Amino acid sequence: MLLWFPVFSALALRAWGDSPQFSWNETQARGLSEKLWDLFVGILHLTVTGLPSESVPTIVPRKEWGARSLTCSAPLTLPVAYVITDQVLGMECEVGEACSARLRDLQSHSVYTKGWCDVAYNFLVGDDGRVYEGVGWNVQGVHTQGYNNISLGLAFFGNKIGISPSPAALSAAEGLILYAIRKGHLSSRYIQPLILKEEICLAPQQPVMPRKACPNIITRSTWEARETHCPKMNLPAKYVIIIHTVGLPCTVSMDCQIYVRDLQSYHMDARGFCDIGYNFLVGEDGGVYEGVGWNIQGSHSYGHNDFALGIAFMGNFMEKAPNAAALEVAQDLIECAVNKGYLIPNYLLVGHRDVISTLSPGQALYDIIKSWPHFKH
Repeated sequence: MLLWFPVFSALALRAWGDSPQFSWNETQARGLSEKLWDLFVGILHLTVTGLPSESVPTIVPRKEWGARSLTCSAPLTLPVAYVITDQVLGMECEVGEACSARLRDLQSHSVYTKGWCDVAYNFLVGDDGRVYEGVGWNVQGVHTQGYNNISLGLAFFGNKIGISPSPAALSAAEGLILYAIRKGHLSSRYIQPLILKEEICLAPQQPVMPRKACPNIITRSTWEARETHCPKMNLPAKYVIIIHTVGLPCTVSMDCQIYVRDLQSYHMDARGFCDIGYNFLVGEDGGVYEGVGWNIQGSHSYGHNDFALGIAFMGNFMEKAPNAAALEVAQDLIECAVNKGYLIPNYLLVGHRDVISTLSPGQALYDIIKSWPHFKH
């Protein structure tokens, strides 16, 4: 039997200031360099002919290139079925010290400007021929929405704009992928067969719409929650209640973590709650922050807390709606709740004002959720 694994490419030849996104089209397909394509074809051939046992790449650990502490926590589902490659430009470097500095700049931009928990990729391959550890083997990146939990994100960097990655970089990437298969991080068998089309792109023989992956949830331990003991939820929940916290929105992950921590202290010390009042909170950084979580009752809506998930948007949305990132990740969280069995499929979605006397979730946000599935006034 032939052994295959899919290799997707999200190669868009873009500057590193742009956020990673995955959209497969002819323009991107034609942007694949011949050398990158030869790499993919060669790897596919090797999965048929056998994996060389001596192929062990040199991986520069996070500590060596000076990374900040890793705060991402969503685990990968191993072995993953996809390798998704990207090329991050605007990070030209030729030697290890310079490449490490570029990666530190990229990490700072990813965390403080983009609001992500770290760099977007599992590994990055420099033009110096070295593999640099991103979020690593066991943690999800944020490179390709819908695929982060089932794929390894691999980014090439360091080469000049318009120039393909160096032979050393291509060889290092090949070694990393083969090593991933041998160590069980990457499946050696396909999930669905891929074929080579005339436009030089990989595509499934039959269109398949994968179930959307759950969003990355920033855990209580990450935002340094206080330990509490609150009543259990009656799961699966029957309602989703959309709330806003009032106050200023947060657009950077570090600020959002402080926001959630301060809110927990306010709810416990000033309001007398057993914990922060919400099951989950959503920031305009596109992050979902674990409040009391799936299994514990919130304190958001008297008479509903034991069977309703309270999802709070951080900010005041009376006049201005949350940004697209916050709205999208909230809907992904609700879909995740259904898929994981925490929420019944025929749940009811309501605004906070529909169950208690309040202006929450703000008129601008309320007008938006009225168009969401399962909304009931």
